[in-house]
Amino acid sequence: MNLIEELRWRGMLHDFMPGTAEQLASGMTTGYIGFDPTAHSLHIGNLATIMLLVHLQRAGHKPIALVGGATGMIGDPSGKSAERNLLSEEVLQANQAGIHKQLTKFLDFNCGANSAEMVNNYDWFKEFSFLGFLREVGKHLTVNYMMSKDSVKKRINADEEGDRAEGLSYTEFAYQLIQGYDFYHLYKHKNVLLQMGASDQWGNITTGTELIRRIDGGKAFALVGKLVTKADGTKFGKSEGGNVWLDPTLTSPYQFYQFWLNLADDEAKKLIKVYTLLPQEEIEALVSQHDEAPHLRTLQKALAKDVTTRVHSAEDYLAAVEASEILFGKGDISALKKLPEALLLAVFEGVPLVSVTRQNLENAATVSDLLAEATHNQIFESKGEAKRMIQNGGVSINRQKVTLNDAGNAFELLHHKYLVVQKGKKNYFLIAVSE
Repeated sequence: MNLIEELRWRGMLHDFMPGTAEQLASGMTTGYIGFDPTAHSLHIGNLATIMLLVHLQRAGHKPIALVGGATGMIGDPSGKSAERNLLSEEVLQANQAGIHKQLTKFLDFNCGANSAEMVNNYDWFKEFSFLGFLREVGKHLTVNYMMSKDSVKKRINADEEGDRAEGLSYTEFAYQLIQGYDFYHLYKHKNVLLQMGASDQWGNITTGTELIRRIDGGKAFALVGKLVTKADGTKFGKSEGGNVWLDPTLTSPYQFYQFWLNLADDEAKKLIKVYTLLPQEEIEALVSQHDEAPHLRTLQKALAKDVTTRVHSAEDYLAAVEASEILFGKGDISALKKLPEALLLAVFEGVPLVSVTRQNLENAATVSDLLAEATHNQIFESKGEAKRMIQNGGVSINRQKVTLNDAGNAFELLHHKYLVVQKGKKNYFLIAVSE
């Protein structure tokens, strides 16, 4: 199966220029995708485009990842309604280092002729003068051509219509010229004949092929994948909310695992093709198993295992599974005690956090005192309500059922400062003890 066929059955292919299939069939082709280092981590929206490079390399071609040290200073208007904040060179360099580390998990940088490479467009732009750029690059494209791009038209039209967008500065307007020159530079110096990206990059990519044609009389190609969006239809972007990051300090492995596990069935059927390298036969078998018993979430579990393991590690995946089971009533205090503090907080992220001073905890003679008065009635509105639910066996602390005979200060603190309270089947509270 060739690259285009592979991307097509996986539902990843959006469009490609005429002649692209023939070029890929003619022998090893070097292709690249650009990543702007506007954050020190990539996210799962970026991971979808990284997978394009992965499939390119698996098909025997050479992938290049371009980290845009220069373009990251400007900001791409594609898919944006407002101009980005400009970052300092120092911040961009730190971001580049983080991105390079993440890319090495997916691309093989030491496999012979088609080893992956990473380049930084700041290396060829840092000595480029403004007048030099206008003379060597700007004169080759008309304003009419640049204005015809959807990413430009949407921002300008929105501004004219008084929409919420903030218009388009010259800085962002020139972005397509700079990205186009990246393609030309790599074409000249590394024989790059293909640029890939998400579908919202089509205009910028084809600007590059046009520059190559006009400056050098050469032929280059473009291929874009389908844009992966969140459930509300908005794109995953580093400046957007609700992102799922590849860096464990921004999105913990547990939260990362939970994202995939909680996908709707239709999304899981689509994304397992995009984010895993599982073969077609195996994915079809998983879909059949899932359709026979959707409640078992076979697809989501397979997807979550594969991606969490590749992005983080097998150990992080197993820890995430174990932590997940705690929320479904499996495991006792020993299971809770094994959770590192960061993972404990990740598991119970979003549940009410109740602060209790150590003095109030020590003064809680009964468990009902602890769950009502000591916690300022944030768990139970009164001691009477707490007593009734405890008598009915509906309250647990650190996975252990409590009784009215238990003292409020008799429970072992997790990491010397936390208690996990379960009220009924689904209501959790995390008590944090302060000095």
